[in-house]
Amino acid sequence: MGFFDEIAGKAMEKVRGANGDQVSGASGGILEILRAQPGGLSGLVQNFHDKGLGAIVSSWISNGQNLPISAEQIQGVLGNEQVKQFAAKAGLSPAVASSKLAELLPTIVDKLTPNGKLPEEGGLLQQLLSKK
Repeated sequence: MGFFDEIAGKAMEKVRGANGDQVSGASGGILEILRAQPGGLSGLVQNFHDKGLGAIVSSWISNGQNLPISAEQIQGVLGNEQVKQFAAKAGLSPAVASSKLAELLPTIVDKLTPNGKLPEEGGLLQQLLSKK
């Protein structure tokens, strides 16, 4: 899982300054969010589309600018339980966790889709997500 942890770690560097080691479990938490989604990354993207946020998530996949997302929108897509699980893993309150996810998830999805498209099913990302 080194590849994913490296990507998540780079995205996490933005928030470590203020919170120090408090967010050290966040990369594992993000990986768990992707694992929990039926269909992995593709399933997460579909969930954004289903919640009316397709343009936002599509911007993260495309080669252009990433559109921002709010903590409330993240909460609406992922649901309370997933946000609480991420918060526990990262050592954050659920409110702060939603904000951090809104900050980190666009970068991580962008890094996982470097060619402007979702990775093929059965590819490297799916292999990483299938390991526990």
